Amino acid sequence: MNLLAQQSPSSSQTPSSTQEPATQTPSTPGAASSMPQQQPTDATNSQQSARSFEGKIEKSGGKLVLRDSASQTAYQIDDQDKAKQYKDQDVKVMATLDSSTNTLHVVDISPASSH
Repeated sequence: MNLLAQQSPSSSQTPSSTQEPATQTPSTPGAASSMPQQQPTDATNSQQSARSFEGKIEKSGGKLVLRDSASQTAYQIDDQDKAKQYKDQDVKVMATLDSSTNTLHVVDISPASSH
């Protein structure tokens, strides 16, 4: 009789053990949602740092650089092939700036609109 009495509380514990996976289930979407959070963060960072630079593509030290028309700063260009076709031309460069190396990571280069 005592054993039967002990079994009935254990059967009432069964619903509580089914709640354990329910407790784990929110943590699984939580882990999954942390991954999508990382991806937009990366995209946001590149979108924030990608901006437009205007200037002239010049050769400097054997490499093509963008001489910024506003600041007269020379920026290294990571995509030399793309820059080559605009050598000695005024251009608009859409790029992210790596300020530690003063290098532009080129997204797009287009001729500057002449007014």
